[in-house]
Amino acid sequence: MIDRDKAILADLERFRCLSRDDIAELHFSRTKHPVTHANMVLKRLRRDGLVKCSTDRRKYIYFPAERTIKTDSQKANHFLAIAEFYRQLRRVEQPRLFQVEPKLGGKGLPEPDIFMIWKGVPWYVEIQRTHFTQKVMNEKLKRYEAYYVGGEWEKESWQPAAKKLFPYLWIVGVGRYKVDGRPYRIFQSTVEEMVKRIRT
Repeated sequence: MIDRDKAILADLERFRCLSRDDIAELHFSRTKHPVTHANMVLKRLRRDGLVKCSTDRRKYIYFPAERTIKTDSQKANHFLAIAEFYRQLRRVEQPRLFQVEPKLGGKGLPEPDIFMIWKGVPWYVEIQRTHFTQKVMNEKLKRYEAYYVGGEWEKESWQPAAKKLFPYLWIVGVGRYKVDGRPYRIFQSTVEEMVKRIRT
């Protein structure tokens, strides 16, 4: 198996599922015909039993052979939104680290959709595909606050030796929430809005 095939399979494991267009952009963007090349390779990987494919949608969705989510699950849409967010970031600057649904610990701790280091800064990202009530969002933010106060984040392997950094929280997607008065920084914006903010 060539390195590119291994990289595709690794991304399917990381993102749980990807569309053909995701794979074309992530792994074939330097070729003359990314979509054609992606189709050929994905057809071979399917034939060899290395990937599964859901043909229920207009655009096929690809999963690892040992998939952990059902092809018709709403979770698939959530993971596709995470992959789309990653693609948008990558067009600006490749994240140094990008983890999908990292485990921060046990019950009562935050459950970010993403932990990443992008633009030299650590981030937790919440991808919102539906609007939460303010009460639900407050509960979510309280978990981050408890994690902040607890200090376990200071022991993470990515932490710089000189100064410990609590990741910024970035809420992307549907809804605007009251987020004032927290001991950590929170942003609510699209990738495009964030890039403009960073550049000014």
